[in-house]
Amino acid sequence: MSVLVTGGAGYIGSHMALGLLDRGEKVVVCDDLSRGNLSLVPKGVRFYQQDVGDKAAMTRILRDEGVDSVVHFAGYVVVPESVSNPALYYEKNTLTSLRLAEACLAANVPRIIFSSTAAVYGDSSNAPVGEAHPLNPVSPYGRSKLMTEAMLRDIGSSNGLRSVCLRYFNVAGADPDGRSGQSSSNATHLIKAMSQVATGKKEFLTVFGNDYPTPDGTCVRDYIHVTDLIDAHYLALLDIRQDIGAQQKIYNCGYGVGASVLEVLACMEKTVGTPLPVRMGDRRAGDPPVVVAESSAIRRDFGWRPQYADLRTIIRTALDWERALSSALPA
Repeated sequence: MSVLVTGGAGYIGSHMALGLLDRGEKVVVCDDLSRGNLSLVPKGVRFYQQDVGDKAAMTRILRDEGVDSVVHFAGYVVVPESVSNPALYYEKNTLTSLRLAEACLAANVPRIIFSSTAAVYGDSSNAPVGEAHPLNPVSPYGRSKLMTEAMLRDIGSSNGLRSVCLRYFNVAGADPDGRSGQSSSNATHLIKAMSQVATGKKEFLTVFGNDYPTPDGTCVRDYIHVTDLIDAHYLALLDIRQDIGAQQKIYNCGYGVGASVLEVLACMEKTVGTPLPVRMGDRRAGDPPVVVAESSAIRRDFGWRPQYADLRTIIRTALDWERALSSALPA
């Protein structure tokens, strides 16, 4: 049997494909390459350049490849873009997920692991937040993901599709072996942007808001290394394959430790050995002040034990990847 990874040419999806291959799984990747990078798709996987929202095409792929489980990453993730173009996010995140779920039902694929987000909680200043925290997303991005969680729950209740929804906090870093990382030149993630400044690809770092109700006025986030996140996904896959317990399970994926933008900046500057040029900007729409995980549930139920829970390690692997990208560019 095969595991289908949607969005497998993207940042987290490519790490998932690598993680599955490392564990001896047969992997199929679907990505329309609208925001993915074909070079990130590992050798040894079957690749389809495919719109995941095409139900008929996805049904054929699921059947032809003998897929038993889907890990669903395909979607759009830029919060400010979701505010300026919400229809795009409901189409690419919610509607595409609905069509994929329908394809799973048509192809008798009984399991899906969904890439959700801590953005479903909205303003969670009373950190850390557990899975029972009130759900009040403040951006269309967060609402599109929450709607998908609810949709999968309802479909599972009536049609038997099992799901695990993993709510990510701030994913960062790169594969420790240098096989994958964030490759988009216009990524909005903080540590990626800092790495680009540190390697001379960007002139300066913009800090979006320094008047938040936090100790230093900048947003506080829980940064999780992408490899630890992939380990959580594989444990979820092992669990869902047992076909026991609740029809839908939901878990936070974070370390439970927050760092402000300025604290991350200080760590990056210490790593590179020099100050970075910084400009202060206005707040971005949809950014809550504090988002930090309470993740005891996934540790208890799956035995998840993060191996890279250190901000310096996250930054070092991200910076190593950015430097490798620089060396790969033509002269």
